[in-house]
Amino acid sequence: MRFILVCAMLLIASPLEAAERLNVVASFSILGDFVRNVGGDRVSVTTLVGPDSDVHVYTPAPSDAKRVAAAKLVIVNGLGLEGWLPRLVQSAGSKAKVITASAGIAPLKLGSAADPHAWQSIPNARIYVTDIASALATAAPDDAEFFRAQAKAYLEKLETLDREVRDAVAKIPAERRKVISTHDAFGYFSSEYGIRFIAPLGVSTETEPSARDIAAIIGQIKAARIPAVFLENITDDRLIRRIAAETGARVGGTLISDGLTGEKGPAPTYIDMVRHNIKALTSALDH
Repeated sequence: MRFILVCAMLLIASPLEAAERLNVVASFSILGDFVRNVGGDRVSVTTLVGPDSDVHVYTPAPSDAKRVAAAKLVIVNGLGLEGWLPRLVQSAGSKAKVITASAGIAPLKLGSAADPHAWQSIPNARIYVTDIASALATAAPDDAEFFRAQAKAYLEKLETLDREVRDAVAKIPAERRKVISTHDAFGYFSSEYGIRFIAPLGVSTETEPSARDIAAIIGQIKAARIPAVFLENITDDRLIRRIAAETGARVGGTLISDGLTGEKGPAPTYIDMVRHNIKALTSALDH
């Protein structure tokens, strides 16, 4: 009898079983991290585009349709990021409610389209989190207070993070707040925090740059007095060293933009990602 009572008590004290949790699918890793921070142990989160993967060019697998079919909520970024997702939801025959986490954000333009990378501004990330908390509370009203409390605690962390970034940028001399980067993902960061991201001349992401391309980049860096270079698609270290030697610009390393890293990487969470990027930027510029 005592054994039965002990087992019963352990069952009562244990975390919610997976079957009792709200089943949520997030389109990619950054949204998955937001959902986990708000949902805690009351949600079961599956991320379609996992760590170190590119949401822009993702091709859904058959297993993704099963995950979407089983979900109660599907959390997406919107702003044109997940062009593959509507077909996936339709093919899965899913009755899940699709929540656009960027709702309420005024989009910037990337060429003629909306720039989908709104999470690169921490005030925007706070809107994502608020939208997600509201969606979770509506889907699981019994846990609404829990989700609100979780969101409040996480939003406070994001507010602290926002101050960290602003304080770090304020220490960089105004004339040095500019970098060359092949990323097109930092428009919201630039708009929010005042670091200019300048596209390099003559560089195609399809091929390695030619000698003429390199000369054009060097001329551009000298003319604009750009203090740091983040050229992700130049894989030859000799070219990087040549650019740095001929211009005096620092090579800034890697900026993380469209997804998180694995647990052993430098950015397994959104907060880690922002801290990694601002450290890379300030290390390159604050000299």
